[in-house]
Parts: sequence; structure tokens; C-alpha cells
Amino acid sequence: MANWTVDQSHSSIGFSVKHMMVSKVKGAFDSYSAQIEAADLADLSTANISFAIDAASINTRSEDRDNHLKSADFFDAEQFPKITFQSTSIEKSGDDYKVTGDLTIKDVTKPVTFDVEFNGKGTNPWGQAVYGFEAETSINREEFGLTWNAALETGGVLVGKDITISVELEVNPA
Repeated sequence: MANWTVDQSHSSIGFSVKHMMVSKVKGAFDSYSAQIEAADLADLSTANISFAIDAASINTRSEDRDNHLKSADFFDAEQFPKITFQSTSIEKSGDDYKVTGDLTIKDVTKPVTFDVEFNGKGTNPWGQAVYGFEAETSINREEFGLTWNAALETGGVLVGKDITISVELEVNPA
């Protein structure tokens, strides 16, 4: 098994959620670390993947909203500074994968499955191998203790319960 590094300048961990039942708010986590071990990333099924995301690095392009998301109403980033993911199984289907693992938010751990697309392998200008992947999953935020909400006068709620998590990775040898 070899160790692989996520090139954070060419990668992202983002999310989207319904806002006021009519639009979506998108955001990202700007600080995270990853450990990927695999014999060869051309076949991700051999991999062991883990991520640790700094909850306080949430960025929705609104300081007031970000501060609310960091508070005890949502992530409680002071008490629960890390969001983690640890793969438990990986199934291959053509160039795509189902990566299942344990996602932990606010000390609540639930299994989730990411649909992962292998975007290919290239060589950067310095002769180093580069692999690209896109991954997506959806979770119910309430199952992870993110239950704050506000009822709208027109019906519905301010924040949707379903969160789409999108990960784009560029990976190279450590």
C-alpha cells in the first residue's frame, strides 16, 4: 500500500441545502486533512480513505450565517471541532465506485455511501502522477444532531433537512 496526498489547491469539500424551500445555499469547508492508502489509485477499490474536516472552517460567503453554523445551534465547532469520515468498504462498477464509510458529526456516527466517479489519471508538469475523483452523497442533517430550524410564515422551514455533500479531489503520490 502506498500513501497518497490530496492536493488541496485543486480539491474541495462542499455542500448544498435548501433555503426557505425555494433556493439552495452552497458552502465549503476550507480546512481539512486526508489520508489515502492504496496499492494503485487507478483501482480505488484497494483504498483506505479517511478525512478530518475542521468544522470551524465552514464558508458560505456570509459571516453571520457562518458564525451561526459554527454555534451550538448547528455544528458546535468549539465542542466538536472535527467532522470525520473513515471508509469501511469500496465497490467498483466500471470507472465508478460506491465508497461506504462512517461519517461523524457532533459525536454522531452514521454509515454513508458516496457515489464516486474516477475522472482519470494524468501527469503534471513535474512528472508526478495525478488522479482525479468526484464524489457525492446526501444526508439528513437531523440524524447528526443538526436540528435547528425556523418555521416560515408562508409555510415550510428556513433550512432543509437534506444536505448534499460534494467532494472533488486531485490526488498524487505522497
